[in-house]
Amino acid sequence: MKKILWLMLIVIISVGLAFSVSGCAKKKVTAEEEMGAVVEETAPGPGEAGYEKIYEEAMAAKEESLEAQAVMEKEPEVLEGRTSAPLLPIYFDFDKSNIRENQRDRIKKNAAFLKENKVVRARIEGNCDERGTNEYNMALGERRAISAKKYLVNLGIHEDRMHTISYGEEKPLLYGHDEYSWAQNRRDDFVMVK
Repeated sequence: MKKILWLMLIVIISVGLAFSVSGCAKKKVTAEEEMGAVVEETAPGPGEAGYEKIYEEAMAAKEESLEAQAVMEKEPEVLEGRTSAPLLPIYFDFDKSNIRENQRDRIKKNAAFLKENKVVRARIEGNCDERGTNEYNMALGERRAISAKKYLVNLGIHEDRMHTISYGEEKPLLYGHDEYSWAQNRRDDFVMVK
C-alpha cells in the first residue's frame, strides 16, 4: 500500500512539474515591442478576409470627403439677401427675434444642408431695419442670430460649426423707407465660411 501511495505521489509531482515548466503559451514579443515601440496592426490585404469591407468603407469616406471639398471650393452663389446658396435667409417681424412659423421650413432646409455637408461652417448674420437706435438694433440683430443658431442646434447641428454676428442696421439690403424695404432688411443671413 505504501508503495502505491509513493508511486501516486511521484506521478502527481511529475505531472505538476511538467505543467509548471511548460506553462501557458506566450505571445511572441518582437524586439520593437520589448523596447516599448508601438506596433500597429496591419489591415488585411487583397484576397484576405475582411479586405472588401475595409476597402468599401475607405472608398465611401474618400467620396464623401471629395464631395465636401467640392462644396467648400465652389464660390457660393447668393440667391436671397447675402445668404450663400443653397442656404436660405430667414425673416423676422418688426422688433422680434423669435423664428416665425412661416420661416421654420427655411431654417429646416438649412439644417438639412448642413447635416449633409459636415465640413461646411456657417456665419449667421443678424440684420435689422433702420428704425430704432444703432445700439438697440445691434442688440436685436444679435438676438436674431442667436435665435437661429439655437434653432439649428435643436435640429442637430453642432454649435461649433456656427458663429453669430450682428450688423444691426449697418448693412441694409434695400435702402427704401417703406414696409417692403424694412421687411427685407429684418433677416438673418447664413453665409458659408471656410
